[in-house]
Amino acid sequence: MATETFDKQKTIDLRQKHVGPSCKVFFSHDPIKIVRARGQYMYNEKDEKYLDCINNVAHVGHCHPDVVEAGTKQMELLNTNSRFLHDNLVLYAQRLQATLPEKLSVCYFVNSGSEANDLALRLAWQYTGHKDIITLENAYHGHVSSLIDISPYKFHQMAGAEASQHVHVALSPDIYRGKYREDHPDPATAYAENVKDVIEQAHEKGRKIAAFIAESLQSCGGQVIPPVGYFQKVAQHVRNAGGIFIADEVQVGFGRVGTHFWGFQLQGEDFVPDIVTMGKPIGNGHPMSCVITTREVAESFMSSGMEYFNTFGGNPVSCAIGLAVLDVIEKEDLQGNALHVGGYLTQLLDELKKRHPLVGDVRGRGLFIGLELVRNRDKRTPATAEAQDVIYRLKEQRILLSADGPHRNVLKFKPPMCFTREDAELAVDTIDQILTDLEKALGLHMHEAVISENGHSKRKEHSEENGLALDHTSNDSSHKHTGTIPHSKKTNKRLRT
Repeated sequence: MATETFDKQKTIDLRQKHVGPSCKVFFSHDPIKIVRARGQYMYNEKDEKYLDCINNVAHVGHCHPDVVEAGTKQMELLNTNSRFLHDNLVLYAQRLQATLPEKLSVCYFVNSGSEANDLALRLAWQYTGHKDIITLENAYHGHVSSLIDISPYKFHQMAGAEASQHVHVALSPDIYRGKYREDHPDPATAYAENVKDVIEQAHEKGRKIAAFIAESLQSCGGQVIPPVGYFQKVAQHVRNAGGIFIADEVQVGFGRVGTHFWGFQLQGEDFVPDIVTMGKPIGNGHPMSCVITTREVAESFMSSGMEYFNTFGGNPVSCAIGLAVLDVIEKEDLQGNALHVGGYLTQLLDELKKRHPLVGDVRGRGLFIGLELVRNRDKRTPATAEAQDVIYRLKEQRILLSADGPHRNVLKFKPPMCFTREDAELAVDTIDQILTDLEKALGLHMHEAVISENGHSKRKEHSEENGLALDHTSNDSSHKHTGTIPHSKKTNKRLRT
């Protein structure tokens, strides 16, 4: 069992000496040293407890004893690669497939969400014979070269970088901040028509579409919930163009949305992707992931003549751990917990919105929720600096939350699935007090609400700056917290969580 070896400063010094400088940490001016965790709690070297509101990797809870036991027992018995027959592999494949539509029946086991999405692209390229990929604004699909190319969230950060000619970016189906908003009569069709336009523009250049890829609910893009019917319409356009649909469930799968086991199922029973990728929660922290596709796509991949082999993918230990995670989700009804606790958390955040002018939008499903902060509700001016200040003040209260989205102003809730109503109350009560203090400092007040024609509550116009010369262009989430709003024009690269 690992024990603390160095004091915190020594750990920081060694990290700076031996770990790549682009490998960032949370709260860089005063990072947290975590030495143990259990359930939804993490503990630092002083044994101080932090409520973890962001760790969707420890899906069923940090160090869940059933998962630890399953991995330990199998590791004591055998661990080898999938070239040997082993029941864990086929049992796990069978259990996973049972959670999906019957059409999705063939599994490829790999080691990370990035590896899963990279393999999904290979499958699409081989099956269609085409090369081009359609992705969404602000999308993130992984850190390997093929995925940086299709991740605007990442490649837009690179100075002088040029988008790959075989990658086409469609509008994010964001009905709060996007081109087509909540007052649009049919945003699903409008956003899908944009994808159709992208396809036609590609065809005019002589290019052919292999696949459309999207997170079932965009995470790094700002907790975006696509309007119902969007995926069906997009899939029709893409398939008419000879492409296939890839649903990235790396961040939102395994019951997190509450009502369904997979995020794409929120679109309706009539929608089935051609490929589903999964990672993060699949192993509760153990490095494993999976690609599941149709028999037709799998047989096409085999026809290339190139054997596919993954040294660690589908090994007996990984599959034992994966089976244990599925068992815990079922035994502890964690999907039901996501539905009920997530609904309660959303209710608390909606009530928070009624009291605080800084809260522009609350959106999400289950235990996947975004709280978007704005300086002006009518103009939806992103409250970037305020969001970063909230994150740091929460950290001081030992609550861990992060902010993301294109403006870094969306507070992201995606905690371990064992999150409780009491945890929700603690987090929201603390945010309530922080927002009260910030709004007082900024001179923001919740004016008498008026109801707009579309039925949404809007407050009366007020000065965006309220006489305060504050700079809110910063994306810096690593400033030294001083108890005031940060002032910085430096834009730092974002941490994906």
